[in-house]
Amino acid sequence: MANITAAMVKDLREKTGAGMMDCKGALNETGGDIEAAVDWLRKKGLAKAAKKAGRVAAEGLVAVESSGRHAAIVEVNSETDFVARNDGFQAFAREAAKLALNTDGTLDGLEAAHYPGATSTVKETLSNLIATIGENMTLRRVAKLDVTKGVIATYVHAQVSEGLGKIGVLVALESEGDVEALSTLGRQIAMHVAATNPVALDASGVDAATLERESNILREKNAGKPDHVLAKIVESGLKTYYKEVTLLEQPFVHDGSKTVSQVLKEAAGKVGAPVALTGFVRYALGEGIEKDEGPDFAAEVAAMSR
Repeated sequence: MANITAAMVKDLREKTGAGMMDCKGALNETGGDIEAAVDWLRKKGLAKAAKKAGRVAAEGLVAVESSGRHAAIVEVNSETDFVARNDGFQAFAREAAKLALNTDGTLDGLEAAHYPGATSTVKETLSNLIATIGENMTLRRVAKLDVTKGVIATYVHAQVSEGLGKIGVLVALESEGDVEALSTLGRQIAMHVAATNPVALDASGVDAATLERESNILREKNAGKPDHVLAKIVESGLKTYYKEVTLLEQPFVHDGSKTVSQVLKEAAGKVGAPVALTGFVRYALGEGIEKDEGPDFAAEVAAMSR
């Protein structure tokens, strides 16, 4: 059997993105031949398609840009927070958000947009940035909100620079009222959204699969009760659920005695016209991305040798 060293395992891991023990197993299977081990891992479905693309990019920035009645939000990921603090990375994230204001609000549309000061698209510019910095980066998602009258309020939490941070929120308020008062109200609601992370604007926006899951939980917790009783329990339970997770029904974080819906009704007098909250977007950096929380390389090598 070939002598498999920690350096060989490290080299294979960097080439493929596969796990430590998988790399050691591949080297044992191939007699220590690195290239053969790469092929072995690929055949087993354990290697990443590309070295950099296989790296988890869960750090980075959420960027927000607004022009009053139009606003955009983007998430640009990097592998490390160190790169997220890089001036070039921040400039790219900020510019991507600005460009998103004039696109169709889709990721494809933004990636295909011309990047200012370059002969390349946004997607190509990001590829060049990856090559320059040497770390995987992804333009993960983008969204736009527009109103015909009123404002799109924004809020950035854990801000590292103007419009750049860890959580970004857009809130659309349709109204013919005073813009300054609307902006203040919108920012308060955007801060509420950042804190509470509602799943939808109201009950009609809650995903059907989510409702089914909540209903099943209620049924299982009350199994054995008559059907007519069970139906009432589920109905009551869902009403409580809506109050917890839908924006308009949630208690306002700035005044827990009122719901967001009530705050909007009361605001009509202050802004001089009815106010309708027509949409919101909340991006939290890295949400939904599986991060590698395993031990560091030295610890893995030590554990592997036991």
